[in-house]
Amino acid sequence: MGDPTVDGMYEDGTDLLTIGALARLTGVPVKTIRNWSEQGLLPPTARTPAGYRLYGADAPARLETVRSLRDLGIGLAAIRSVLHRECTVAETAAQWADALDAQIRTLQLQRAVLRSVAARGSAAEELPTMTELARLSDRERRRIITDFVEDALDGVDAPAYRSGLLAAVPDLPDDPTPEQIDAWTALTALVRGPDLRAALRRLAEYSARTGPAASGAHAASGTRAAGETPAAQEQAAQEREPEQAAQEQAAQQQAAVRVAELMRLRGEETVAAGIAPDSPAAEPFLAELIAAWLPTQAGTPDPPAEDGPQARGRLLEQLETAAEPAVERYWQLLCTVTGRPAPPRWDRAGAWTAAALRAHPRPYELDRSAFDGTDPDRVMYAYEQVIRDVSALVAAVRPEDLDLPTPCAGWRVRQLLDHMVWENLMAASIAEDAPRTDHAAGHLGDDHRAAFEDSARAALAAFSGSGMLRRTYGPYDAPGAMLVQQVVVELLAHGWDLARATGAPTGLAPAVAEETLAAARRIYGAAPRTEGSSFAPERPAPPGAHATDRLAAFLGRDPIAPGRAPA
Repeated sequence: MGDPTVDGMYEDGTDLLTIGALARLTGVPVKTIRNWSEQGLLPPTARTPAGYRLYGADAPARLETVRSLRDLGIGLAAIRSVLHRECTVAETAAQWADALDAQIRTLQLQRAVLRSVAARGSAAEELPTMTELARLSDRERRRIITDFVEDALDGVDAPAYRSGLLAAVPDLPDDPTPEQIDAWTALTALVRGPDLRAALRRLAEYSARTGPAASGAHAASGTRAAGETPAAQEQAAQEREPEQAAQEQAAQQQAAVRVAELMRLRGEETVAAGIAPDSPAAEPFLAELIAAWLPTQAGTPDPPAEDGPQARGRLLEQLETAAEPAVERYWQLLCTVTGRPAPPRWDRAGAWTAAALRAHPRPYELDRSAFDGTDPDRVMYAYEQVIRDVSALVAAVRPEDLDLPTPCAGWRVRQLLDHMVWENLMAASIAEDAPRTDHAAGHLGDDHRAAFEDSARAALAAFSGSGMLRRTYGPYDAPGAMLVQQVVVELLAHGWDLARATGAPTGLAPAVAEETLAAARRIYGAAPRTEGSSFAPERPAPPGAHATDRLAAFLGRDPIAPGRAPA
């Protein structure tokens, strides 16, 4: 049967179009037009006696609308609402744009996960975790963290601590990097393990036990204004309390942040200057820190009023409580996931401060005489003499000797040599105004002899070429000559440790041993011998002992029988 149209019109002369004519006119396949007609998007105007669909003059425009909306990915039901004027084109476009945004985010996340799998060379057992990440919605990912926080802190009355954790729940960006995907994977593993849960609970319990009392936060709001009725006073108090509490809490948090930053900055300065935690030079730092910290304790139970054993013990307790590696890892990963700058690490400064608080449980006046009496030329000569004898000891150490125990508790010869190399490298870096921060790194390499010789050569060059011996360093203007003298004491004492470990004679550097012992007494004589100190209590030395043996005894070693002592 032929086409019943002529020039796009039905053969009876009307303007109605057959489905074939409409298809040719618009370029839309007949099958598609038939499907859309059956879906109610393009109903026919009439039918032929044989039942064929006929479409009116508005059909091409309506068909174009349907096609355009479909090309944009809009569903048939939504298009039907537009055509039936149940929803405008603008409203439909907005809704579908939102849906596309969600779909795009999902695809971007899936792409990022796949890239991470490829970059990491993930094993098959890792795929379920990565697949779960790609499947979860933003809300479901947030729920993982919020459920964890609520469960970890269940039953602990620490609302401020809880709200702070919940306010920092992470959101992955729309197009995360492989690093962010890896951080999220590590974060979910961390929150599903027991360590972080226990650590957060300990911190929350400490916050609940030592934080500002609920009544104390609002004490000032109880003052009645003249002429107010009791009901008005009660209403005014209720209106003031939340706002005032929020302001006080914000002020308290800002003060705590300032104290933490002060601790980090000053702690880094003291570490860079080579000031030991139990050195007399640590006291001014502690006094400054305590003065800044005291106001943050207002409203806490039994707040300390001044610098003293109570204040220093309280701050030490806070530092020890906060020293939770799992919690620090949590915040580092959270910042990576969200793309925020990682918080500055103050673990090194915090550890130094805690050690200083243990060594100095009460304030005392700094005796600056410890800074005096250092002849730069004589100090340089002493360093050269000690390095000469200690280098000979190091050169005699055989590879099989590296695992021998030493008088330094927990250190084998390998760790002792690594520390001695570090002492040289650190002193040289201070002289060059670029203090090293790689204390925990290995410094021996494959050749312990070459490592020590190279470090000693670098230190000698830095001391003589930088003017260090006649300069001052750090926030307390410690003489550079005294810092070098501390290195001399350290190397001679650890040289004694090495000699005892390897069975070599301990009478090292006889030309300068007596003056080095005198320098140690001057520098460290006032240092407390408490937990966290660099040295154990002084031991007795036998009559007629060599000056190096007496130095070892002064620093807590046993000069008679082999033993262990703090490093």
